[in-house]
Parts: sequence; structure tokens; C-alpha cells
Amino acid sequence: MSMEELLKDLQGQRTFQEDPNHVSLDKLFNDAFMSKYTNFESFPAFLEKGNFQVYSHEDIKNIHEELWERHVARETKFADWKTMLDTANKEYAGQKA
Repeated sequence: MSMEELLKDLQGQRTFQEDPNHVSLDKLFNDAFMSKYTNFESFPAFLEKGNFQVYSHEDIKNIHEELWERHVARETKFADWKTMLDTANKEYAGQKA
């Protein structure tokens, strides 16, 4: 799957877009966030580098935890996924305010 196809799939995650308790991955890890905190310009590029196929938050939970944590630590400015996710949530909440 190409990065363009992945981005389209991420944008189509209606279950997360319609649920106010979940923000879609493309909104949470927007290009500005990814450029600021990672070596990538987009979340799909970050995923592609790690050979991960992610379409939802649930898909991330299904990735082998050690592999995911190593990828986050190696390719971002974060020590772990929780810190990356918390920062993205805080920044997204700040944009909406």
C-alpha cells in the first residue's frame, strides 16, 4: 500500500472521527506534529519506515509492543509511545481551544 493510500484510509476512519473520545490518527499526528517531533513529514511515512500497517488506534495496540516502542524511540524525539501519544493529544486539544 502506498503512503497516499494509507493517508486516505486514515482519513476515512469514521468510527474515530465520529467519536468525540477518539481523534483520528491523521488529525492527531498531523504533518506539523510529525515534522516537529520526528524525522518524517507525515505519520504514514513514519509507519512505512517501520513496516507497520496501521489504520486505527486498535491496530497500534496489536503491534508487538517492543517493536513499536523501539521504533518510536529511534525515529522520534520521544522515549516511548505513551509520551508521544500524550503530547499529540495535548497539542491537538490546544489547537481546538
